[in-house]
Amino acid sequence: MKFNTKTIHAGQKPEETSGAVMPPVFFTSTYAQEAPNRHKGHEYARVTNPTRTALENLLAGLEEAPHACAFASGCAAMDALMKMLRPGDHVIATNDIYGGSYRLFTEVFEPYGISFSFVDMRSIENVRKAFSTQTKMLFVETPTNPLLNIVDIASIANEAKKRNAVTVVDNTFASPALQQPLLLGADAVVHSTTKYIGGHSDIIGGAVCTNHDAIYENLLFQTKTTGGIPGPMDCYLALRGVKTLGLRIQRSCENAFTLAEYLTNRPDVDVVYYPGLLSHPGHDIARSQMNDFGGMISFSLSQDDIQSVETFMSNTRIFTLAESLGGVESLISHPASMTHASIPKKIREEAGLKDSLIRLSVGIEDVDDLRDDLDNAFDSLL
Repeated sequence: MKFNTKTIHAGQKPEETSGAVMPPVFFTSTYAQEAPNRHKGHEYARVTNPTRTALENLLAGLEEAPHACAFASGCAAMDALMKMLRPGDHVIATNDIYGGSYRLFTEVFEPYGISFSFVDMRSIENVRKAFSTQTKMLFVETPTNPLLNIVDIASIANEAKKRNAVTVVDNTFASPALQQPLLLGADAVVHSTTKYIGGHSDIIGGAVCTNHDAIYENLLFQTKTTGGIPGPMDCYLALRGVKTLGLRIQRSCENAFTLAEYLTNRPDVDVVYYPGLLSHPGHDIARSQMNDFGGMISFSLSQDDIQSVETFMSNTRIFTLAESLGGVESLISHPASMTHASIPKKIREEAGLKDSLIRLSVGIEDVDDLRDDLDNAFDSLL
């Protein structure tokens, strides 16, 4: 099946008892058993729920994976993956990384004896130098949040395999519509389904897809034991959102490319970060491992001061000033004070994330309206 067909049919079939085409929302905590430990596939809702299973089957199909586990959030999904590790283990992670990931790694897992090296993964040599005998995992973001750097997934995964480490790719920015890391050699893919997969800014959710039985068994153990699971209504809304993923992503990519070119040609913009631009240093790798270049843009103003940034961001009407991304509506955010505030300023700046950086999540509105909205924001700086 082609991708847009998969978003509707992968792992799905009409509900057995009623023939319902859309999976019902199973609001239950308890399942009747025919005899002790003899049931119809579900024993307790923390362990499994039919609505959640339908979502997991669909996500697995989109990522070309035999297994998927849904979680209550993207952070819960990462937490479950990290719990495969033990004190003394080492992780190499992308240096330009989501602030919530950095906080989880450094403030939750480092105190338990797991060490992290944050490196610029655009250079495979940086990755090689960071390996130690204790390295068990490589955690990759690509495109990165918020600088839209591109990491060569196949090269990273190859280095990891040489050293018996697993490669995990956060695929939230791209979504399976644009990038399928397991086909490039990764061992697991993590998503915040809150973003493009849900697509309507109305749920919080996460997921991990994997082609490794051992990783999947660990994830099942975590859902059963620590219980970071999504509710059935969130699973239903994610299922509904996925059905239009391909169409939404296509429009978002078209709009983002148009706006990236527009921003590049403005004299009041200093630099534009968008992998679809030929000037982007990761353009060729992005073109080789992605189907399109995504709906995220970051840029800095020529007026490199916080006051100008705040003025600009406070004068958009269609772009909503808010955290998150990947919804049908366009959002504007300030990474240094919002999504990445948990990363110390010195470390942010070493990774290239300046306080003046602005991030756009480009939605599916008419692009002329979005461009006019940005024009008005630029006019507020005069």
